[in-house]
Amino acid sequence: MVLKMTDWTETELSALRRAYASGTTRVSYDGKSVDYGSAEDLLARIRTIERAIAGTARLLPVAGLAGFSRGDR
Repeated sequence: MVLKMTDWTETELSALRRAYASGTTRVSYDGKSVDYGSAEDLLARIRTIERAIAGTARLLPVAGLAGFSRGDR
């Protein structure tokens, strides 16, 4: 099943954030109830929805370390 950005709502995101803040892994919204395996699973879902809503559902680039040389050493 492929979810589109329109499948996520601010209502769901708010419910997920409330559940995470209260330390529970059971989330209820729009007549639905979901049990997450752990707080980490719940947080991952929150981050996924936040990226999708922000339009950055792609993987973020990894920053590299730049090196410099004066050339005389």
